[in-house]
Amino acid sequence: MIHLRSIVPDGRTGEVVAGLTDNPGVTNLVVLPGAAKDPAGDLVLCDVAREAADGVIEDLKRLGLGADGSISMDQVELTISESAEEARRRAPGHGDDAVIWDHLHRGLSESTRPTWTFFAFLILATQLAGIAALLDSPILIVGAMVLGPEFGPIAAISSGLLFRRWTEVGRAAGILVVGFAAAVAVTFACAWAGDLLGIVDVSELPKERPLTGFVYSPDRWSFIVAVLAGAAGVLSLTSDKSSSLVGVFISVTTVPAAGNLAVALALGHESEIRGSVLQLLVNILGMIIAGTATLLVQWCGTRLLLKRTGRRSHGG
Repeated sequence: MIHLRSIVPDGRTGEVVAGLTDNPGVTNLVVLPGAAKDPAGDLVLCDVAREAADGVIEDLKRLGLGADGSISMDQVELTISESAEEARRRAPGHGDDAVIWDHLHRGLSESTRPTWTFFAFLILATQLAGIAALLDSPILIVGAMVLGPEFGPIAAISSGLLFRRWTEVGRAAGILVVGFAAAVAVTFACAWAGDLLGIVDVSELPKERPLTGFVYSPDRWSFIVAVLAGAAGVLSLTSDKSSSLVGVFISVTTVPAAGNLAVALALGHESEIRGSVLQLLVNILGMIIAGTATLLVQWCGTRLLLKRTGRRSHGG
C-alpha cells in the first residue's frame, strides 16, 4: 500500500474527497479541515493500492494540488486492515507491475545531479577496476561493478528519450561523460604516480588475463548482456525491487572498462585502449536501448490498464 498526504486549498476538498471515494483502490480516507498552515488548507490522508497510485496522483494533479497545495507519498510497510485488502483486490493489475511515474521521474532526476558522492563512488570503483586489471583479479572486478553508480544516469537518459525530456537527457549524458573522464584521469594519475614512487609496479599489464580480459574484448555477447541488464535494471527501479540492481551492476562492464582504459593509457597499450573504449560504449548504448524499450512497454501497459477505470496516466 501507498500512503498519500494531500494539502487541499479551501473550496476543493469536496471534489478531492469525491474523487478519492470513487476510486476502488483508495481506503482509510481521513479529512482534517484547516489542519494545514503552509500552504493553508485541509489535510487529506488516504491509503492507496500501489497499482492505483499513479492514477490517483494524476487525478490530484489535475485538480491543481501540485501547484496550489501539496501531494506526498510514503511506502507503507505494513497495513492490517480488511478494507485495505479489499482495495488491493478491487484495484486493477498487480502492485509489483505498477509504475508510479512521478516517483520514478523524481528519483531519476536526482541521479542526474553532479554530486560529490556520485563522482567519489565512480572514481573509487574505477580505481578498483584498475587494480583488478594489474592483478587479473575477478573479485576486484565484481567489487568495482557493484560500487559503480552509473546506472542512475543511464536510466535517466532512457526516460528522457522516451518522454522527450531533452534537458534531463543532456544532464544525464553530461554527468556520465564528466564522471567517467574524471574517474579515468584520477586512476591514470594514481597509476603513474604509484609507479614513479615505487609504491606499485605497473611496468606492464599481465600478458595473459584469462579472468579479466573480457573487459577490453567486446563482442556480440557484450551487447546482449548490456541489453538484458538494462531491461532488468529499469524493472527493478520501477517496481521498487532495488535489491535486483546489484545483479545488474555485476552484469555489465562499464566501470571495469573505464579502469582498464586508465591503466592501458598509463602503459601505452593501444589495443587495450581501443577495446576498453568500445566495451564502455557498447555497454552504455545497450542499456540505454533496453531501458527505453522497457519503459515504453510499461508506459503502454499502464495506459491500457487505467483505461479500464476511466483514468489515465501521462507518465511523462
